[in-house]
Amino acid sequence: MADMRASQKDAYELILDAIDRGVYRPGDRLVESDLAERFGVSRTPIREALQRLETQSMLTRDGRSLIVASLDHNQMADLYVVRTELEGLAARLAARHATLEEVRVLREMVEADRALVGDPEALARANRRFHKQIHLASHNRYLVQQLDLVHRSMALLATTSLAVEGRGVAAIGEHDRIVSAIEARDEAAARDALTAHISSAFVTRLKTDAEKVR
Repeated sequence: MADMRASQKDAYELILDAIDRGVYRPGDRLVESDLAERFGVSRTPIREALQRLETQSMLTRDGRSLIVASLDHNQMADLYVVRTELEGLAARLAARHATLEEVRVLREMVEADRALVGDPEALARANRRFHKQIHLASHNRYLVQQLDLVHRSMALLATTSLAVEGRGVAAIGEHDRIVSAIEARDEAAARDALTAHISSAFVTRLKTDAEKVR
């Protein structure tokens, strides 16, 4: 029984990670047999993982097929509202609770990520790691859990705002200001810097979507 539960968890995490990394994008159809072969897992845990992801609205039905869900404009706006508030709280708590080592890691992340400007996919992965580190530095497990759910839903956005010209450089500068506020133990400044960062990303995404309208 323990092995069965482990395989179910593994199948779920494998599919979720593939969606998060953009292997499967919104609108892509997921087929049990293909997933089982790809991940080397039997079809039963794959089926149960797909059911779980459908329950969590990560997948949706298209006839008899399951496809990766997508977010409409209102869903995206709602997601950013929640993300802004939770991320701002995480930054405020990080300024209060982060250890010196955690602050050092955040600073090193910012400096290392400067080399990734021009590679949107690599920068997007680094961006996720940076935000996760802030979540962990908040030292609030319940907040981390809620932010994990939010960031899981962010994977349903087909593209990253970091692919827009100039956004990568701007985002690194915003990350620098966030870390500076955390280093200074300035809770209000850390919150404001991070919420401004999320707002800028949202504005970039809105502009990109508007340009697609003909």
